Amino acid sequence: MRGVHTFIDDIRRQVFTEVARMAFEGGDYAETMRRMPFKIIPGDMAKHRQNIMVERAVVSERIRLAMGLPLRDVTEYCPSDSQLEESVIPDKYYEPPLINIISFACNACPTKQVKVTNMCQGCLAHPCKEICPKDAISLVQGKSVIDQEKCIKCGKCADQCPYGAILKIERPCAEACGMDAIGSDHLGRAKIDYDKCVSCGMCLANCPFGAISDKSQIFQLIQAIKQGDKVVAAVAPAFVSQFGENVTSSQIREAMRRVGFQKVIEVAVGADMCTAEEAEDFLKKVPNEQPFMATSCCPSWSVMAKKLFPQFKDYISMAMTPMVLAARLYKKDHPDVRIVFIGPCTAKKLEASRRTVRSDVDFVLTFEEMQGIFDAKGVVPAEMPVNPDEEFKTGTSQGRGFAVTGGVAAAVKAAIAEIAPDREVKVERADGLRECRKMLLMAKTGRYNGYLLEGMGCPGGCVAGAGTITPVNKSTAAVSRYTAAAPVKSVQDSAAVKRLREVQD
Repeated sequence: MRGVHTFIDDIRRQVFTEVARMAFEGGDYAETMRRMPFKIIPGDMAKHRQNIMVERAVVSERIRLAMGLPLRDVTEYCPSDSQLEESVIPDKYYEPPLINIISFACNACPTKQVKVTNMCQGCLAHPCKEICPKDAISLVQGKSVIDQEKCIKCGKCADQCPYGAILKIERPCAEACGMDAIGSDHLGRAKIDYDKCVSCGMCLANCPFGAISDKSQIFQLIQAIKQGDKVVAAVAPAFVSQFGENVTSSQIREAMRRVGFQKVIEVAVGADMCTAEEAEDFLKKVPNEQPFMATSCCPSWSVMAKKLFPQFKDYISMAMTPMVLAARLYKKDHPDVRIVFIGPCTAKKLEASRRTVRSDVDFVLTFEEMQGIFDAKGVVPAEMPVNPDEEFKTGTSQGRGFAVTGGVAAAVKAAIAEIAPDREVKVERADGLRECRKMLLMAKTGRYNGYLLEGMGCPGGCVAGAGTITPVNKSTAAVSRYTAAAPVKSVQDSAAVKRLREVQD
């Protein structure tokens, strides 16, 4: 479903836009909140759900989440503007959990099962029956029938059927969850096990009913802008193509200034610093102190690794993520600013709030949420003037490449090659948490001793994050062009890296 623009995308964008507009315009927030569902879902006939009242109720919960507010308990009376006064602040407002399921929007999709359809031809070979490891398939009047009590949902029968008559069905949110954190409540609706969840957002990106959403910081960020704070946007390198196919970094800079940001910086400089630190860590520690080293830039991947493979927690690089490094570098010279990370990732919202890390990041927005702010202010990045002098120039091609699968490992390997040309660096990478888990299981056997392991929580890398707008293939191609166009190629030539080394020395 990802990469196909749908009604759900439109609703998400409208909610972000209206919440941003409300924040900018001020007035009676409670009254605006109550009227907003009627503006977003006009008329008296439902178009997508069982009736228009349910459509509006779902939108009302989405509005609350977009303001950082919790979902309401549907078993008790609670007005749509409940707790509103707590969210009208110019600071990060967040009440766990980050990822939420709107229960009455959930379709209670069937859990994993394998079913024979009416396309079964009753063939004489019946390979489905022969391949089944649990003898769960029998023939009834020449047609295959699966005993669901015996079936282990392996799908081997579906793979072997020459007519494609057997389907392996799984709840989309559960299939997308690499942590197996999606279960069911007493009514069969999806339910998140937050002890397992790492907030990658793949469930919300893949739910075809739009029942899952994360909390936003749009409302609080705009309060900070309105009160005159010096708000600086730190933009992740995955931004290319997100706000228009050919939108340049200078156009992004101008568009963001017009909505109230004082300055716009590129997070690729933080990626360069992360590259340099991870290269030095690898040379120092592998294999002298540890058998392998894993990259640290993806929060979902690193949290997953520490949750499921605690024995490897010290093998994940101690380098801060590009977001944190870029924020710290800028705040070192400008301690009075507020930093807003703008990127593709939902998990960054948790990373920025984690007490164990001094992130120096005051707010986190996804590209989707940033588009809502542009829409609210009537600012179109593609219509902004192009200024060659304003283009991003400080991040290197290696730092920009962090946005796609393989980019982090490639950057670290290249940095190591410049420091120690004779050192062989073996690399293994995985994207999507399920594949990342497989990679660590192999590491557990010793297969990757001496390796640099790159993990990315989203299939395709950051360009596939839950907060992206552009299809992954287009965004990947755009990042490739953006990487090739970088005026500085090596992290050894990065001004930020040189400064980092001066501080360390």
